[in-house]
Amino acid sequence: MRSKLNYLISVSLNRKIKTKWFLIANIILAIVIIGVFNIDSIISFFGGDFNEKTKIYVIDNTAKAYDVFKEQLETSEKILNNDESNLKFEVINYDKTIEDVKKLIEEDPKHIALVFAKNIDKVVDVTLISESYIDTIDYQLISSAVNNTKMVIAIQESNISMEEIRKIYSPVEINRIYLDETKKSEEENMEMIMTSVFPTLILPFFMLTIFLVQMIGAEVNDEKTTRGMEIIISNVSPKTHFFAKAIAGNLFVIIQGALLFSFGAIGLLIRKFVGGNTIVDGLGSEVGRIINKILESGIGDQLIYIIPLTIILMFLTFIAYSLLAGIFASMTTNIEDFQQLQTPIMLISLAGYYLSMMAGMFEGAVFIKVLSFVPLISAILVPSLLVLNQIGVMEVFISIIIMIGFNYLLIKYGLKIYKVGILNYSSKDLWKKMFKAIKN
Repeated sequence: MRSKLNYLISVSLNRKIKTKWFLIANIILAIVIIGVFNIDSIISFFGGDFNEKTKIYVIDNTAKAYDVFKEQLETSEKILNNDESNLKFEVINYDKTIEDVKKLIEEDPKHIALVFAKNIDKVVDVTLISESYIDTIDYQLISSAVNNTKMVIAIQESNISMEEIRKIYSPVEINRIYLDETKKSEEENMEMIMTSVFPTLILPFFMLTIFLVQMIGAEVNDEKTTRGMEIIISNVSPKTHFFAKAIAGNLFVIIQGALLFSFGAIGLLIRKFVGGNTIVDGLGSEVGRIINKILESGIGDQLIYIIPLTIILMFLTFIAYSLLAGIFASMTTNIEDFQQLQTPIMLISLAGYYLSMMAGMFEGAVFIKVLSFVPLISAILVPSLLVLNQIGVMEVFISIIIMIGFNYLLIKYGLKIYKVGILNYSSKDLWKKMFKAIKN
């Protein structure tokens, strides 16, 4: 039996891997992933420049606005980006006419100009000149700096010293006191961070489960459509065939997952040698900031057991999806019927993915903890809830035990359905046949 099982696994795996589709798909994925990691270098190669700052030419007819505006804009940028090194704007004191600055902007539409003029009633009048529309965030930054400049000038004209003005506009440091002693200041923004970071990390798992279900269903239906199933089952038992499909499917997603990881590593390695520019470096600094927050919150130590437990749970979930895909595929005669049966599975998985994004919104809710025990979606929910301290390690072990029990039931009762359905070529009364097979 083992030799036949190994042979079927090998044949099934080769049908997935040794194909032009697999090769072409992974070449495209490699190009896309490596390209995303090095998008700034690619665009720079074709003439783009991410290091070039947007120049703001300031025509200051007040003799006061330039220095104040430059300081206010830099302060706003540092607060927004949480980074003092990568400033987007370069403020230039321009001493020529408006017509001259318009010509400059026409030659390089990326840059903009500000004209400050005296106004007795409003303190200053400001004119903003640009070739086209300005990005909403950039406009808000400039607008905020302009308004702050107006207020500073107004205060100066009220004979208040610059030192007092700096005190007025210096950011306030808020000291937090938590009545709940288990809370830490470092964890203040963890919910927002983890509900944005974890769904991104879980996305490959979500996509691989979809590939797994569709591939097993397509392969079983292909064998039934070509009547090759009759030849196979005459030589091996349905049990062997069932396990072969599940094992081959899981080996495939593991290989595909390893390839995706390798493409990402190659992209980072190429970036290291080629060098990067501010667009991705800024992203890198943001990722670094998030990682530092995670480590500061004490979660870094917990990752030692969070990662292994999550991997175990994901592996068990892959097995469950492959078993379900094989069971449903055995009861259908074509891919269209299988697509109808797999829809509930996909909806459950999709619900789990969206719940993982919103996990931080349900702190203390009993139903989100209960959902972390539900098979098929527990592997998606558990990592987020565990990091957010909404569940503990004990709950993770319970989820793993439930998944093991769920897989046992799928094997025990699913095999009965598989034996009946694998040579069934009628799509009539599918659910009735499934329940009848389980009952018998």
